[in-house]
Amino acid sequence: MNAVPTPVRTTDPASAEAELLHRYHRLGDRRAREELVERMLPLVRHIARRYADRGEPLDDLVQVGCVGLINSIDRFDPDRGVRLSTFAAPTVAGEIKRHFRDRAWSVRIPRDLQELSAKLTKTTERLATELGRSPTIAELAVAVERPEEDILEALQGAQSYTAASLDEPLGEDRTALDVLGSDDAGYDQADRRLMVIDGLGALAEREQEIVRLRFFEGLTQREIADRVGVSQMHVSRLLRRSLSEMREQLEAPARERVDGSDGPRGLRVAQAG
Repeated sequence: MNAVPTPVRTTDPASAEAELLHRYHRLGDRRAREELVERMLPLVRHIARRYADRGEPLDDLVQVGCVGLINSIDRFDPDRGVRLSTFAAPTVAGEIKRHFRDRAWSVRIPRDLQELSAKLTKTTERLATELGRSPTIAELAVAVERPEEDILEALQGAQSYTAASLDEPLGEDRTALDVLGSDDAGYDQADRRLMVIDGLGALAEREQEIVRLRFFEGLTQREIADRVGVSQMHVSRLLRRSLSEMREQLEAPARERVDGSDGPRGLRVAQAG
């Protein structure tokens, strides 16, 4: 029966690290890897804190960083002559950055825009310090050597990083949902217009003209009578009869309706509208 390796007790960090790496890589001792992870946790936490102000809990970032740390330990070559911390630091940071790039965005945007957005954040801070004011879009474009259109797109895409709740209060008893807009009355108006055109399809040409003059152009019955060449009383009767026929047309089943889109009558209806 194999003896369980005892923990490294040397006070020299470099010697302890080398012994643990030897036990893991040469002897396959997985407990040595666990001890290496425990020893390197302060480094992971230090790196994770750099990204703690981006909306992700620190503990979550530490867990992500530990994945990068384990990968570093597994890929580390003890014969390279460098410290494990030197090799692990960029891998841990890269794993955390990958987490933000691939999973933390509320709305996914192309990777190149994500990378440009991160670059713009650093560039904006640097230029603000140098200029004593916020840089312009043109100045950012020159600094990162990208077109202004890309800068605007990246800045707009950065707003997709976090999503705001529709119940978020905006003051004065209002929420974000209240400012999204309201129902467009134009849709109801369009529906009514289509219904009128459908009803007009049931009328003869003269009745269509009378209805159009009365309700589309706003002419009085006397003015319509003068234009059409009939009496005002006859115009009144034609209007009542036309409206009744239109109502019957709209109340009839769809299969019984007159098709107002194919024949000459339909063309006249479209022209009247």
